[in-house]
Amino acid sequence: MKEATALPDGRERDDAIKLTVAKGMGDLPAAQWDACAGGNPTLRHAFLSALEDSGTTTAETGWMPRHLAIWSEAEPGRLLAAAPLYVKNHSYGEYVFDWGWADAYERAGGRYYPKLQCSVPFTPVPGRRLLLRSDLKPGEPDARDLSDALLAGMVQLGDQNKLSSLHVTFCEKAEWDLGGEMGLMRRKGLQYHWRNQGYEDFDGFLAALASRKRKNLRKERERARAGGIEIKRLTGAELKPGHWDAFHRFYLSTVDKKWAQAYLNREFFQLLGERMADSVLLVMAEMDGHPVAGALNLIGEDALYGRNWGALAEFDNLHFECCYYQAIEFAIERGLARVEAGAQGEHKIRRGYLPVETYSLHWIADPALAEPVANFVEREAESIEEDARLLMEHSPYRQTGES
Repeated sequence: MKEATALPDGRERDDAIKLTVAKGMGDLPAAQWDACAGGNPTLRHAFLSALEDSGTTTAETGWMPRHLAIWSEAEPGRLLAAAPLYVKNHSYGEYVFDWGWADAYERAGGRYYPKLQCSVPFTPVPGRRLLLRSDLKPGEPDARDLSDALLAGMVQLGDQNKLSSLHVTFCEKAEWDLGGEMGLMRRKGLQYHWRNQGYEDFDGFLAALASRKRKNLRKERERARAGGIEIKRLTGAELKPGHWDAFHRFYLSTVDKKWAQAYLNREFFQLLGERMADSVLLVMAEMDGHPVAGALNLIGEDALYGRNWGALAEFDNLHFECCYYQAIEFAIERGLARVEAGAQGEHKIRRGYLPVETYSLHWIADPALAEPVANFVEREAESIEEDARLLMEHSPYRQTGES
């Protein structure tokens, strides 16, 4: 299908490509999708299909899959690019908050939902959202053309279905820049990541910290293991159904404590273990041989992604040990470049996780809402940049000449 594609900035691009909308990951071949997705485990076909097959991301839960796919005209069946995309009737499970926009628009008589969301559900992990093959052939559209076509396709899908808006959240900086060139609004956020500076072991990391911070971390680790707590790191074939039973209980316990909604069900964790065991790191804390707490991580090509934590009771410093220090040790052992510990939490700074900017793109159909939102995100970006600068002043790492 060769047709002109209108872009958000008014340009047109004429490409011999076929763009389709899939109603679920089951309609897309896993190997082809993964050839576009790269090394981020949250973008793999197995992860996204586990969410759908467990009933977690469906029309009934407010996450109706509408994934974009671009196919080669010259080689039918060859997927060139894709994007995880959902029609949503709420703003839960996104971690880039637009509740204020929705409230203001609906109080003014508008209809904010449904909207279009390009993201990995319930997963504040930055990564590519415009998934492109790395082995594009001569004569096929290049990466820029495919990226343009994906973004244009999202906007067209939103416009044709009279959706209020499009939100591409936790995208990469290059995609953010491209979206800005195409006329989309650009928003910033903050997360906290740990960077591996070639440490040989955890003591090597500690040596990079200021003396007082180093002592505090050692004390926290000692207190976390007090009372007979034993900590295990499980991955691959080590993961058994009983581990998922325990972790699901931990997850529900945390949800209850926060008066939050349980997005993930037991079946999702089971499917995750069946389909992606080698990409899972489950940190389990036991007392007297019984599991009492745990942290779920996903292993990427160059990063460890912290996802969920839960505990059956309150344990001194165990959260820090399981979620942050065990993750650092694992990353050092595996030679991973960084640990991404998820959304929020300035307390992560003194444990070696420093602020980094995150990025999202937004298109809003109604100019009456688009203009004030654009003004808001511009002011918000200035505030976030200043916050990041001030937070870096609390870095625990040794300065030149400091012990």
